[in-house]
Amino acid sequence: MDVMKTGYLSRYGDLSDPSFTKKVYTLEKEYAAYCGVPYALATSSGTGSILISLIAMGLKPGDEVIVPAYTFVATYTSCIFAGCIPVLAEIDESLTLNPADIEHRITPRTKAIIPVHMLGNPCNMDAIMPIAKKHNLLVLEDACQAGGAVYKGKKLGTFGQMGAFSLNVYKTITAGDGGLIITSDEELYQRAFGLHDQGHKPLRAGLEVGKRSILGLNFRVNELTGAVALAQLRKIDRITSTLREKKVKLKKAIAGCGPFHFRMINDETGECGTLCSVIFDRKEKAQIVASKLGTKTVDQSGWHVYANMEHVLNYLKERGLPHSPGAYPVTDDILSRTINISVGVVDAGLGSAWGINIDSNDEEINAKAEEFRNACK
Repeated sequence: MDVMKTGYLSRYGDLSDPSFTKKVYTLEKEYAAYCGVPYALATSSGTGSILISLIAMGLKPGDEVIVPAYTFVATYTSCIFAGCIPVLAEIDESLTLNPADIEHRITPRTKAIIPVHMLGNPCNMDAIMPIAKKHNLLVLEDACQAGGAVYKGKKLGTFGQMGAFSLNVYKTITAGDGGLIITSDEELYQRAFGLHDQGHKPLRAGLEVGKRSILGLNFRVNELTGAVALAQLRKIDRITSTLREKKVKLKKAIAGCGPFHFRMINDETGECGTLCSVIFDRKEKAQIVASKLGTKTVDQSGWHVYANMEHVLNYLKERGLPHSPGAYPVTDDILSRTINISVGVVDAGLGSAWGINIDSNDEEINAKAEEFRNACK
């Protein structure tokens, strides 16, 4: 309503004008402070955040980028639209990039790694960053599903050169759609800003002509999106703490009731808590339980599994880069035995169509736990 009353829908206006509520500007400042970095940039999507970051970091057509075999399709397509080649690597039972599978995929053309903090779980950055340093590789953190998460006391997105976030409806905080980029590097920030706004310098007030330094496109956010995102940001710690609390209750209620174990969490106190992933000893058992619950195992859940991305696979195959189903057997095996239970993100596309949500009370949590225990029996 602040935005609607002033009539300023564009992110740009006179910062000294009290009628200009500068929601996007404030969002960027507050998100940078929240993450402990000097620079944040609001974008129109998490996809845009990844694409802008790749180009801002100086990656060129033909450069190879190591990515996990389990992530949202945008991680791959952003690489492709930047002219890069996504090189897939196996995951481990954290459902994030397996550090042990990175080095043998590095070639002279490898220029970057994208650790994806999948389902709100931080990657093992203690293992990934030394590999990147050893081979002089850039690191872009895809934290689109992990806004508000922490790894060993440090906000995600601050380990690599840049961090990309999403404000999509299925994320920790949401504005319907939108994204954010963070960095501690002023040059990268300036390049990213120009790329997102037709080559303009950062934080221009009004139109700027004759001072554009690079070619850019339009990934800008409007004030309405900024207003919603800003309100959400101010709730983010309450959201994540509530999710973690409810997840603990759910895990306690179902622990030991069947032939499964919980996903490995790389920082138990720092993850988002948006989902509870259970990994069965055999895929057949996982499929039976999933069917009883009216959901699917993760390998059948949609565009977060490389084998289900026929358009990406076809694109790479046409260029002599086959990534056919079955190419990543460790990932295939883990995902075929895994069921994602919703805690805060209820999304069939993640395989988390069944479970609880952030508003579930103890009675509802216990009822869902009983349903899960019965399915396991």
